[in-house]
Amino acid sequence: MRKFNIRKVLDGLTAGSSSASQQQQLQQQHPPGNREPEIQETLQSEHFQLCKTVRHGFPYQPSALAFDPVQKILAVGTQTGALRLFGRPGVECYCQHDSGAAVIQLQFLINEGALVSALADDTLHLWNLRQKRPAILHSLKFCRERVTFCHLPFQSKWLYVGTERGNIHIVNVESFTLSGYVIMWNKAIELSSKSHPGPVVHISDNPMDEGKLLIGFESGTVVLWDLKSKKADYRYTYDEAIHSVAWHHEGKQFICSHSDGTLTIWNVRSPAKPVQTITPHGKQLKDGKKPEPCKPILKVEFKTTRPGEPFIILSGGLSYDTVGRRPCLTVMHGKSTAVLEMDYSIVDFLTLCETPYPNDFQEPYAVVVLLEKDLVLIDLAQNGYPIFENPYPLSIHESPVTCCEYFADCPVDLIPALYSVGARQKRQGYSKKEWPINGGNWGLGAQSYSEIIITGHADGSVKFWDASAINLQVLYKLKTSKVFEKSRNKDDKPNTDIVDEDPYAIQIISWCPESRMLCIAGVSAHVIIYRFSKQEVVTEVIPMLEVRLLYEISDVESPEGEQAPPLPTPVGSANPQPVPPQSHASTSSSSSDGLRDNVPCLKVKNSPLKQSPGYQTELVIQLVWVGGEPPQQITSLAVNSSYGLVVFGNCSGIAMVDYLQKAVLLNLGTIELCGSSDPYRREPRSPRKSRQPSGAGLCDISEGTVAPEDRCKSPTSAKMSRKLSLPTDLKPDLDVKDNSFSRSRSSSVTSIDKESREAISALHFCETFTRKADSAPSPCLWVGTTLGTVLVIALNLPPGGEQRLLQPVIVSPSGTILRLKGAVLRMAFLDSTGCLMPPAYESWKEHNVPEEKDEKEKLKKRRPVSVSPSSSQEISENQYAVICSEKQAKVISLPTQNCAYKQNITETSFVLRGDIVSLSNSICLACFCANGHIMTFSLPSLRPLLDVYYLPLTNMRIARTFCFTNNGQALYLVSPTEIQRLTYSQETCENLQEMLGELFTPVETPEAPNRGFFKGLFGGGAQSLDREELFGESSSGKASRSLAQHIPGPGGIEGVKGAASGVVGELARARLALDERGQKLSDLEERTAAMLSSADSFSKHAHEMMLKYKDKKWYQF
Repeated sequence: MRKFNIRKVLDGLTAGSSSASQQQQLQQQHPPGNREPEIQETLQSEHFQLCKTVRHGFPYQPSALAFDPVQKILAVGTQTGALRLFGRPGVECYCQHDSGAAVIQLQFLINEGALVSALADDTLHLWNLRQKRPAILHSLKFCRERVTFCHLPFQSKWLYVGTERGNIHIVNVESFTLSGYVIMWNKAIELSSKSHPGPVVHISDNPMDEGKLLIGFESGTVVLWDLKSKKADYRYTYDEAIHSVAWHHEGKQFICSHSDGTLTIWNVRSPAKPVQTITPHGKQLKDGKKPEPCKPILKVEFKTTRPGEPFIILSGGLSYDTVGRRPCLTVMHGKSTAVLEMDYSIVDFLTLCETPYPNDFQEPYAVVVLLEKDLVLIDLAQNGYPIFENPYPLSIHESPVTCCEYFADCPVDLIPALYSVGARQKRQGYSKKEWPINGGNWGLGAQSYSEIIITGHADGSVKFWDASAINLQVLYKLKTSKVFEKSRNKDDKPNTDIVDEDPYAIQIISWCPESRMLCIAGVSAHVIIYRFSKQEVVTEVIPMLEVRLLYEISDVESPEGEQAPPLPTPVGSANPQPVPPQSHASTSSSSSDGLRDNVPCLKVKNSPLKQSPGYQTELVIQLVWVGGEPPQQITSLAVNSSYGLVVFGNCSGIAMVDYLQKAVLLNLGTIELCGSSDPYRREPRSPRKSRQPSGAGLCDISEGTVAPEDRCKSPTSAKMSRKLSLPTDLKPDLDVKDNSFSRSRSSSVTSIDKESREAISALHFCETFTRKADSAPSPCLWVGTTLGTVLVIALNLPPGGEQRLLQPVIVSPSGTILRLKGAVLRMAFLDSTGCLMPPAYESWKEHNVPEEKDEKEKLKKRRPVSVSPSSSQEISENQYAVICSEKQAKVISLPTQNCAYKQNITETSFVLRGDIVSLSNSICLACFCANGHIMTFSLPSLRPLLDVYYLPLTNMRIARTFCFTNNGQALYLVSPTEIQRLTYSQETCENLQEMLGELFTPVETPEAPNRGFFKGLFGGGAQSLDREELFGESSSGKASRSLAQHIPGPGGIEGVKGAASGVVGELARARLALDERGQKLSDLEERTAAMLSSADSFSKHAHEMMLKYKDKKWYQF
């Protein structure tokens, strides 16, 4: 891990030495003195290491499917070269082919713990699944031909590979080398045929005779090839192109699916014409005419059962006149035909059978269907073919994810509470059986703390997920759109038209785990506050507030002119006074000149609302239209259960609401907030200049807390209305400039539109020193803006109990504290010992339980039990404010407001997400930059501890969803359907291997089917084939070297240890063979030496004998 710390100066980061000297200078500017004692920091560079942990969700853009019927493991390949393996619920694995080429086919080496993948770049890869993180053992790259189809017979080491040219090559999966045996297309087809048969689309061996290979060519020709005699036994021709072929288990018949929606069943020995032609979805015409052609049947499977009729299962084949009909899977069983409609198009399907042997009754029990955006498992054994309840977390993208929050180390009672209310939301009608994909074993959960992920979605739903111990399980789903009236037809939507689609999309989530208070901000400039309750309630009238948040100025009137007016209005109507908030429904919906005015974007239901146990609406707040202009999107949000307050801001200003009294406490434009004493002068500018064709509001990713305005945007809809601010990557008028994030960004306010208005980008409730003269901390709100200004608003709260509901909360802005470069992203507070002080909170209590009124009030409104400092804190104890912006971080000593430490995080890029998190009983600042760097800094001294280049910001989705949390955890949405989790903790990286599940478990292969007495006697039953004799080098010779190139894989040492048997044991066996060879060589050497010495002595003896008998005659012997 230390190697990462050598590179302290990547992308404008200050080098370790320069930062040290910088800190020395700062400390000279602000000498610690008595007020700032040296805090002992325990975190060091060696506590940090970055690695990916797990990937959750549905594999994005799936392209291939395979199943091991003995190990009970499912594999899914994708168009981006990813491989996802699924065992029992909780056992999942993600691997990636380096090339990123699409996976076109997957083949398990059944019960061997290995998998072959064929890619669109004509490479084959052998994966070792006997290790927790599978690795490639071998690769083979075809140089002259394109791979189209692969087939690996059960318990064989010879893989048949069909190509676009129509040839078939044979690969030894042990050595991953080509055999010299090749089936050439011109030998396979009729000599009289004048045309090329097309690519190979199918290969399979006869279930009863391994020596016969069935080859399907795209043009419609099928050939039964005799491997021993190297010639075609039979050729079957049909006018229509073939998509797939399947055998009957007895090996006497096979079925083909065609491009005209027909199925043809052939007897092996009758090549002249099919025994039967079926058009499953064709309209049968009178007079025996051929049915009308249908769409292609893309795949067919032919599965037999002992007691009854076989199953014929197919995808596609619908008639052309079924326009708008959903994709279907058809199950034909005897005389019944079931057509099962799917939500998305079918990528592939497989029938799960009881036996791995192709020559036995198949006994199918389920069909696994891989759809474009879902995985469905159908129970074939139950009437009506119900689906199994899917236990994998594949529904993350049910509605596109628009924002994410991650909470580690939550209160222990939270997950059970959310699970109990979520359990009531379960759908009915699933199969009664257990999920059949149940291979592998769980890892050892080393983590003892609970983790929760919250996802906000484009349809206004919010999902809570249990993410403990690297698993993921949905706990509870909240539909925020329930409080609004839905438009019944397209003409009846006068208000939601500011967004073309997804008017309820979630932009920001603010959640307090201790009090369970939840607050969301949506794209239609609406905020909803929720309380958690285990009781069902009926709300007669949904509490609602409307807020007119605007501030307008003109050039002439503003000596310290604010940025352009947040809501440009027609000339002459500029009004420098803020308008009082609307706390009742507006009486008029348009101003005198006919422009829409005082109208919220959405209409709250006026009928009673039944609220199930879980999150229940406490208050709905909506920003209203002003003078024909829609409200600007909300860019920051904070809720505090202890104070009973919620605050939110956008590029117009800030609003604070008391949700207990249902009253607006504060409604200020940003200039008013800064006040006339604001030391940071702003350049005057004409309001007209700011109006862009897209009506851009809070424009850019740099201008808020991780692209706040883009959180709102559904990835599905590429168009927002002309009225609403567009996310950066969706602004048509900015496309030409550059909407990528690798660009370098200059100036202190780094953005495409430098002149965008000052927006509220960070909000933080705390109990701290508001002014320099304060002797004790008091409740306040710290506000950060996109121009780097940090301000404080003091809060004067009435006493608890009944008084809290009767007396008003007094808020008083107390001006600017400091300024940073770039938009403020995150704020936090430390006590004098350097420990994090979370905002005050009130512990959760059930508020719907009927009790004595006064007792209930006491319970409900008591002062919080919180870790916040109390006002009795000693005067000598100071605090630190930690503020992180897009460019730098500062630690401010309070109450003196001196800058104690400062660190420039990046010069040429900008921070997308910064979080102050706890790790190893200490705290640090974690940052993710747009240039792909992940960095951590100690607190309070801001020493750089980690700087790793992780991934470049390739799209807004990563910016919108990246978040850090406690204990070294982080996540982001890596694709529209998947969450990638990672850790920056050395300890978690070390424990990860134990936590991961195992895919491969030793399982006995089932016994082969019994041939029976008569079949054995008269030569029936399966015929075996000595493939080694046919395809080995001795008989077939060597393959052409230019045809394919062998590439050894990284393999992984663990794989060598684990793979002791089976085909994948080849590496381990090779190692042993080398050792044996070495021993034999040394034995040979010794024997040679012995032979040499004996030869030497023999020659001596022979010489002596010769001398002895040299002069004797023959008869003297």
